[in-house]
Amino acid sequence: MVLSYWLDQPVWLIFTLLAAIFAVCGAVITLLSVSSGTRPGITKLGLGLVAPYFSAISVMLALLTGFVANDAWERQRQASKIVQSEKMNLLAVEDLSIATASDMTEIRARLRTYTNALIDDEWPKMAELESSRPAGEALGRLLQAVADPRHTTEAGAAAHSALLDAVMNLRAARGDRLSLSEAHGDQSKWLTLMVLALLTLLSIGLIHVDKPVPQAVAMILFAIATVTTLGVIALHERPFDGPMPVSAAPLEAARAVMMAELRSESTAAPTCQIGSPPPAR
Repeated sequence: MVLSYWLDQPVWLIFTLLAAIFAVCGAVITLLSVSSGTRPGITKLGLGLVAPYFSAISVMLALLTGFVANDAWERQRQASKIVQSEKMNLLAVEDLSIATASDMTEIRARLRTYTNALIDDEWPKMAELESSRPAGEALGRLLQAVADPRHTTEAGAAAHSALLDAVMNLRAARGDRLSLSEAHGDQSKWLTLMVLALLTLLSIGLIHVDKPVPQAVAMILFAIATVTTLGVIALHERPFDGPMPVSAAPLEAARAVMMAELRSESTAAPTCQIGSPPPAR
């Protein structure tokens, strides 16, 4: 797929490929305008054309560009929001399991297992439009541990309900993230954008067909503006596997908190248990 190949390129190459398309088309229009064999025909095509005649094309280009840009930025915002939601729910499960009166060491261990699978296995696989089976299984085991009815008696109904809600929110956020990462780009909207942009470039060339220098300047300015706009939109087209993907830093920060809590638990063991003999002096 042409769109996927284009978006898989580095940032500089995305802009270079766009610029090359407009440069070639602009050069062809200029050559047809100044060549002795084609100039009479091109002049007849542009005879009587004025700027208002092609305003309909530019308006359609502007409207479609706005819609595509809004769609791309909305996906980027949604992806960032989902990752932040996952971070908050990971920390919520961790904090609730510590704050309750019952022993939830197993839940915290399963939570760390899921977090490690999410960051180390699933996050890289999303670049290939795949999910992680170990991450899904770890999340399932975490949900089974949290749904154990004994936690209602030991920790209280309110705390157990809040803990279960946090895990369910974690599961829902994962589903939304995978759905967003596996969504393919719509090639038809980009094809329509390119057609309208090239038609606008042709219209500018025809209007200034009898003035080579103004024609070249107008087409160059339009090409620079269009390449910049479409290139920036393309950078946000794919939020998880595009040129500027959403970072896993929030999830890594949550894992760092969990590991700090684990170290704190391991060093907080009492030096002397009740009923045991005092340490030798």
